[in-house]
Amino acid sequence: MKLTEQEWLRITRGDDETTCRFSAMRAAFAEAPFPSYAERRGALRRLRAALRKHAPACAAAAAADFGVRATDETMLVDLLPSLLHIDHLLKHLRRWMRPSRRAPELLFATNRAAVRYQPKGVVGIVVPWNFPFYLALGPLATALAAGNRCMIKTSEFAPESSRALRALLSEALGEDLVCVVEGDAECAKRFSALPFDHLVFTGSPAVGRQVMRAAAENLTPVTLELGGKSPAIVSRSADLARAARRVVHGKTVNAGQICVAPDYALVPREQVGAFVTAAARACTQLAGDGSHYTSMIDVRGRDRMLALIEDARALGATVTVCGSYGLDTGMGRQVPLHIITGVRPEMRIAREEIFGPLLPVIEYDTIDDALSRVRTGERPLALYWFGTDRGERERVLRETHAGGVTLNDWGWHAMNHALPFGGVGMSGMGNYHGEEGFRELSHAKAVFSEHRWFPVELFHPPYGRAVQRAVLRWYFGARP
Repeated sequence: MKLTEQEWLRITRGDDETTCRFSAMRAAFAEAPFPSYAERRGALRRLRAALRKHAPACAAAAAADFGVRATDETMLVDLLPSLLHIDHLLKHLRRWMRPSRRAPELLFATNRAAVRYQPKGVVGIVVPWNFPFYLALGPLATALAAGNRCMIKTSEFAPESSRALRALLSEALGEDLVCVVEGDAECAKRFSALPFDHLVFTGSPAVGRQVMRAAAENLTPVTLELGGKSPAIVSRSADLARAARRVVHGKTVNAGQICVAPDYALVPREQVGAFVTAAARACTQLAGDGSHYTSMIDVRGRDRMLALIEDARALGATVTVCGSYGLDTGMGRQVPLHIITGVRPEMRIAREEIFGPLLPVIEYDTIDDALSRVRTGERPLALYWFGTDRGERERVLRETHAGGVTLNDWGWHAMNHALPFGGVGMSGMGNYHGEEGFRELSHAKAVFSEHRWFPVELFHPPYGRAVQRAVLRWYFGARP
């Protein structure tokens, strides 16, 4: 994502539209660098009202971008979480904004110490196409609660959603508080290279590296949410049919195009056949005739799924297809759930994040085997465990790393906004949900207030005075 000299010159001169917007927003922030509680609450309430009003138009826009995406699916997993997120911020904002009193060191007793949470300034948000509203409005709401202004770069793969989002935000907030930037990959390069005060990116690890590299030129702090191969571990103590249905739900909502979707299932060896049968039955119940089953975002996404399936078949995998919609003519972008067994390490589905409706089912013999497999891979954004064995559950929680965990289901930790949401290692860094998100998009300014009569001169030279010697003896003991 390194810019050419000509691009840097254009940004420096300020004749690039995106840069001009950034400069205007930074100037606006300088005029009002610490919005009051009432101002922040007002912005969040206007955003909430506009979201409720524009929800039908947003759902229609998402359906147009995907080709097939049920209105209820957009409402339930893209727009409703945005509303819940705003409500959580409104409930807790006053408390989060208060300075946090801290105890000074004993040496500085009688003085006061506190942390004040200050807006960072202008926050950049890079939004992917898979959840074009929640992954824009979530970080935006947190940034507004923290007192920042925002620029949002939307995905060129969801143009209708981008236009709907722009209309919603223009009505609610105005472009001096938040603006939407549309454009292709080159536009995204220029956007990420701007000297934001914080940058939030949701997308693939490969692009995340480029974004982080661009941000490093300005020492811009980043929050990265990157996904990964999130495992679903099915314990021998689990209700197998229930676990299969939950995993299939995670793989079929938005056709599995979700950063926290279960990437693969780890199932006891002797239960693999029963799990596949239960999963296929659950898919039939959930997807029906496919009329509400979300399409892949574009032909390239569909073709990638088909290539992963053929690669697995060629290397000896068994593939169970759960439905025929979208595949009979080759013209649509719907790809029904494919359950894949006999998975080998050299298969692409075993190495790449799938991000679609393919479910590799991998057998294990002992829980140690399952945990070892999870630990030897990159740390995922999410991990799921199904079962009732408390000892095994605690082992999974202690001995694996993941950005977040849901037990006996999938993904719902991301919709509970009192919890932080973010990755670890290759699945990302930082958070933008909950109190942790508010803190991340604020600067924690340390403030030490010295009492007028505090004898700070005792720390000044000349050294070797009696009080100084007594202090050093107290902390370090006898000195040679």
